[in-house]
Amino acid sequence: MADVSRVRRQLPTSPWLFAAPGLLVVGAFVLYPFVSTVVNSFTDRRTLIPGRFVGLANFRELIHDDMFWTGLRNSTLYIVGVVPALVVLPLLLALLVQKNIPGITFFRSAFYTPVVASVVVVGLVWVWLLDERGLVNSLLETVGIGRVGFLSDQWLLLLSAMAVTVWKGLGYYMIIYLAALANVPRELHEAASVDGAGAVRRFLTVTVPAVRSTMVLVAALSSVAAFKTFSEVYLLAGPDGGPAGEDTTLVMLVQQTGTGLTGRVGYASALSVVVFVVTVALMLLVLRADRRERT
Repeated sequence: MADVSRVRRQLPTSPWLFAAPGLLVVGAFVLYPFVSTVVNSFTDRRTLIPGRFVGLANFRELIHDDMFWTGLRNSTLYIVGVVPALVVLPLLLALLVQKNIPGITFFRSAFYTPVVASVVVVGLVWVWLLDERGLVNSLLETVGIGRVGFLSDQWLLLLSAMAVTVWKGLGYYMIIYLAALANVPRELHEAASVDGAGAVRRFLTVTVPAVRSTMVLVAALSSVAAFKTFSEVYLLAGPDGGPAGEDTTLVMLVQQTGTGLTGRVGYASALSVVVFVVTVALMLLVLRADRRERT
């Protein structure tokens, strides 16, 4: 009986002991930086200078900062250009590689390879392809079209970065769709075929409704990732954000503003808070739209 009572006394604390390492990591690398960023957003802190409380001054400055609106525009355009492609194309790709036919494993691995590749390596490869003297322009010049400024034109550069993001994300979301398609009952497709439905009609009336919740998940994940994009634009456009900084995104602006010996940490923190609020709002909008469609 003494052993049983001792075990009962230890039980309330035992789960916390097991969870303590994870909680410490989350607290040190997630919660503390988040709270520190929110606090710094109300100060004029710089890299080497402790800040003083300035209230909403940083947020008021955002409203009059042209670069903030440029970054917000580019991040919003990134969502518009990337999210629809990452919702639809991986689903079509998953349908292609879903069947168990000889050699399909190779294609699944090939489509997933960009996901595990380093974003720096991917960016350098695409820079080599799209540069003024790169492979793509050399081919265009060979066929008589002439060289195209993929990395020097403001809008072409942004579109090129979107293409890199879509190309790198296709395999990741394809795996998510493959898991969802595996749970679609085969009987539904067979019944639709008996009713005379073709491949397109079966896709619209059977496949899409069955994976709608997965499509919402992909839309939410890709929206947040697109709004917070940094690496692709940074590698293609450079640290200045392309010609006259016109391709700068909000996360790039945070990096430009808050780093260096004279970095404006307080102002960069205010930018980070805006990015956080917008990303949470995006997820809530996607989930609310899905809930309305279900009802």
